[in-house]
Amino acid sequence: MGYIIAFVYLNNQFAKLKVYLTDGRLNIDNNGAENHIRPMVLGRKNWLFATSVKGAEAIATWYTIIETAKANGLEPYHYLKYLMTEFPYYQRDGRDIEALLPWNVSDDGVVRIS
Repeated sequence: MGYIIAFVYLNNQFAKLKVYLTDGRLNIDNNGAENHIRPMVLGRKNWLFATSVKGAEAIATWYTIIETAKANGLEPYHYLKYLMTEFPYYQRDGRDIEALLPWNVSDDGVVRIS
C-alpha cells in the first residue's frame, strides 16, 4: 500500500520535479542549506541552559557573530580575536563600528577559511 502512496505523490509532484532536470543550476538536494544551519540547530540545546532572557540573548548574539563570520569566509576564532582587539579602539575614538562587520573586514589580521 505504501508504494501506491509514493507513486501518487510522485505523479502529483512530477511537474515540480521536472524543473530540476531543465535547469542545471538547481541542486538535487538541500544539503548545503542544511549543513549551514546545523550549528544553529545544535545550539538550540545549549540555549536551554541559559538561565535568563539576557543569557539567551547573549548566546544568540555570539552564535550570530560566529555564523556571520563563517558565512563571510572568516575563521571565527581569529575574527573574534580581531573584533575584541579592535572594538575598544573604535569605541574610544568614536569610529563607526560598522567597519568591524565581517563583510567589511579586510584580510589584515583575520584568517580566511580556505
